Amino acid sequence: MNPSRFRPAAGMALLTFAGIPAAQHADAHPKHPGQQPPNIVLIHLDDMGYGDLTATGATGYRTPNIDRLCAEGMRFTNYYSAQAVSSASRAGLLTGCYPNRIGFTGALGPKSKTGLNPDEETMAENLKKAGYATAIVGKWHVGCRPGLMPLDHGFDEYFGLPYSNDMWPHHPQTSSYPPLPLYEGRKVVNPSVSAADQAQLTTRYTEHAVDFITRRSEGPFFLYLAHSMPHVPLFVSDKFKGKSEQGLYGDVMMEIDWSVGEVLKALEKSGAASNTIVVLTSDNGPWINYGDHAGSTGGLREGKGTTFEGGQRVPCIVWWPGTTPAGTICNQLASSIDLLPTFAEIAGTPLPAKQIDGVSIRSLFEGVPDATPRTSFLFYYRKNSLEAVRDGRYKLVFAHPGRSYEAFPPGNGGRPGKVAEGHEFPLALYDMRRDPGERYDVQSQHPEVVEELMRIADAAREDLGDDLRGMPGRNRRPAGRAE
Repeated sequence: MNPSRFRPAAGMALLTFAGIPAAQHADAHPKHPGQQPPNIVLIHLDDMGYGDLTATGATGYRTPNIDRLCAEGMRFTNYYSAQAVSSASRAGLLTGCYPNRIGFTGALGPKSKTGLNPDEETMAENLKKAGYATAIVGKWHVGCRPGLMPLDHGFDEYFGLPYSNDMWPHHPQTSSYPPLPLYEGRKVVNPSVSAADQAQLTTRYTEHAVDFITRRSEGPFFLYLAHSMPHVPLFVSDKFKGKSEQGLYGDVMMEIDWSVGEVLKALEKSGAASNTIVVLTSDNGPWINYGDHAGSTGGLREGKGTTFEGGQRVPCIVWWPGTTPAGTICNQLASSIDLLPTFAEIAGTPLPAKQIDGVSIRSLFEGVPDATPRTSFLFYYRKNSLEAVRDGRYKLVFAHPGRSYEAFPPGNGGRPGKVAEGHEFPLALYDMRRDPGERYDVQSQHPEVVEELMRIADAAREDLGDDLRGMPGRNRRPAGRAE
């Protein structure tokens, strides 16, 4: 690579992984106007932590195929899921909205009548405007009643589970869940998923993903591959059982990495690789009270179900041959709610008619020097509580009750340890450059930063509300509901 043709942007750095040469790439310019828009593969893992990849410090196993995505693409270091829990996070990803704007909170159970409102435009519906074939393979979890399923929200094909794989009669803490169904399209093809079936989920998802790529290789296509793993309960096929030094969690991560490799092979074999974007990320941080069956936050504070960094800062890797500069790291602020407007800009589709919160980060994908499309991020949790706000360098955490994992030892062997619910966290300001672990309150040293972040929060409260302040907000919309 000629170094004069690309200089890392502020917040970006060139990176070459040991033993893996950085791929050559072209200048980061838009595709030729006459060329078909790129295919998009969004690989979404469940409860994978910031430290669960080779590139972010994983030990006891390696993720060579994901390492390849890093070496040939871009790894984000300040990327946040929309919220720190499954359904809300996925609703934000699919609509480009803060979940509380569209009436989403928590993790929907099998008996829930709530889902994405049909009036909201999903990523799949947006891309269909540009002629994309669309498919979801894996976990849905944004509405399991008729009228709220994937084929009702812009997906042409669906194979997977309607919600989390722990919502079944064998849950370690309750047996109140009904049998777990497996869907293909609108049809239940397995009404009661067993442990043996769960062990084959990653393999079966991969097979369906590869088949879709093969059939739709003429493009353009959008594949949303939403793995159920590494969410507990953990299951792995015989191909990887006992293969890692990290136990079952490491085995599961190795199989997910294998799946990524199979997707890349399918793209290359079909001839679609040169015009495809692959994005790999996670819905939230690890469920760390599950101990050896949970992932790693990489040293970030707390985990899933919290607005501290361990709950919402997750890996994100972008691979776009010929456009995304190879072997780069992006330190700029970004979020899963930014993917819909990014894909819309790339595909040439108009944004949804209703207000969204994401911004296009295409400039980051392309390595544009000094690009800062996102300047702040809001951390909402519970029904509608604004628990923190961040700008490029600082994060202001508001006084709030929340979950803490730190008072109890984690569980083991698939049984969870205790957590403290309702722990009272004080107002604090953290310097994300120097203290990503959120341990040192510096508000007394930077009152002007506190004042600026308070202004951002006040504007958010007027718009979206804040239960901590008793403010309903002016621009929230209802979720969908099936009767």
